[in-house]
Amino acid sequence: MMRVYLSALLIATMAGSVAPTSAQSQDYFVPGQQRAPAAAPRPAARPQPMPQPAMASEQDDNTPVQLSPQTQMPPVPDIPVPARGASPPASVIGVIGVPDIMRASTAAQQVEKIIGERREKLNADAQKEQTAWRDMQQALVNERSKLSPEQIRARERELQDRITKAQREFRERANIIQLAGQYGLAQIERTLIGAIQKVAESRGMNLVLHRQQVALNVNEFDITAQVAETLNQVLTSVIILPEGTLPPVAAAQPAAPATTQPAAPAATPKK
Repeated sequence: MMRVYLSALLIATMAGSVAPTSAQSQDYFVPGQQRAPAAAPRPAARPQPMPQPAMASEQDDNTPVQLSPQTQMPPVPDIPVPARGASPPASVIGVIGVPDIMRASTAAQQVEKIIGERREKLNADAQKEQTAWRDMQQALVNERSKLSPEQIRARERELQDRITKAQREFRERANIIQLAGQYGLAQIERTLIGAIQKVAESRGMNLVLHRQQVALNVNEFDITAQVAETLNQVLTSVIILPEGTLPPVAAAQPAAPATTQPAAPAATPKK
């Protein structure tokens, strides 16, 4: 089942987390227990002399410059305290399952059916072409003893040229099919975002999360069924481009290579 990832609902994760301090640096106090005496402070380390930089003639131009641990950094600039802003409203949370909505969407079922049929046809044509390659290759093997070296090389070039041309055509067809599917799903995604907003507003919700991001919730938070019903009321079908037609925006741009190749790698003719 094709899935839609809604940018309006994605929850950004922190790129890094604050590393916890070590157990020696923590200072917890448990009521009813005596605190362990603090360890004696270690003597301050003797300052080490700054390393002398190498001469330009002795330093590799490609070697990155690394600061020594003793390098003195400039002072941290003063950070002004920002003006107090308005506090956010209290969270009223909703939960939604986008895959379930797509499975229930009649428009998404239409896209899946049509695009699936085109991919099956492409695979059938690719298999038929591969069979023709094998027949040509076998015929060349059977007739090799009757042909001159020039004729053999000409037959081999003919086979290789046909394989190269067919693979290029299959990649272009696969790319057009993929773009047609994305064009249909983009129409569903655009309407789905509006349906989520309307349902959330009707429930007084101001924060909607993906169901996969929630470990536990009650049914009252889940608005998946109502959003799916609303989506089917306003969007029963989408525009599917005719077979072999690029979307309006993509038609002005060169076709990107397809991520999947229905045709097998080029066969090497036997000599």
